[in-house]
Amino acid sequence: MTATTPVLFVHGIRASRTMWRQQQARLSESGHPSLAIDLPGHGLRSDEEFTVAAALRAIDEGVTALGGRVLLVGLSLGGYYSIAYAAARPERLVGLVAAGCSFVPAGPGLAAYRRLARVIRLLPDHGLWLHTTLVRVLLPREGALDALAGGVPLGVMDAGLCATATLSPLRSLAEYPGPVWLVNGAFDQFRLHERRFLSACRDGRLIVVPRATHLVSLAQPDRFAAVLARILARLP
Repeated sequence: MTATTPVLFVHGIRASRTMWRQQQARLSESGHPSLAIDLPGHGLRSDEEFTVAAALRAIDEGVTALGGRVLLVGLSLGGYYSIAYAAARPERLVGLVAAGCSFVPAGPGLAAYRRLARVIRLLPDHGLWLHTTLVRVLLPREGALDALAGGVPLGVMDAGLCATATLSPLRSLAEYPGPVWLVNGAFDQFRLHERRFLSACRDGRLIVVPRATHLVSLAQPDRFAAVLARILARLP
């Protein structure tokens, strides 16, 4: 694939487009155009309601802005919706990178996550101090700054998780005919079902990034950038 292959980035929950600043800077150095979007309820779209349709529409607008054929890269929440988009609009992608989302978003695990989010919302600051503290402790300084730069939309948690529970990522991966790279941090709690996700792909590969946590692109930005560089070089 030529050096002009465009890359569209989709962020995780309680984050925004700014979490991809380091990856975009590295792509710019190698001549790849890129765009990082905000999903509904996040960043510049924080006043919009989060729904499945709105999230997929935001991704589609990003693909169009880049010319209509992209490598789609999504992490966590963004990974689930990137998988759903790939199944719905495969002709608009040259490949899919689904990071930090190899966990079926259903059942007791998701229910416990939603309950925890609701409890945290009861705190006086709705959990803002807890969230920012964890980000600063768990991520390198630049990664933490990027994660927090676009704001912390704590109020989108329940709507985002409720909508995501309606997705079927295993089915969507089976429907998408293009190449898929599942990229997970070695210490990511969301990699529990990665073998099931890999088996669902028609043309899939699994990459585990050493010493990386759930926010793999922020925890190990150089390693993640190297993964993207290899993927871009191998696209047919």
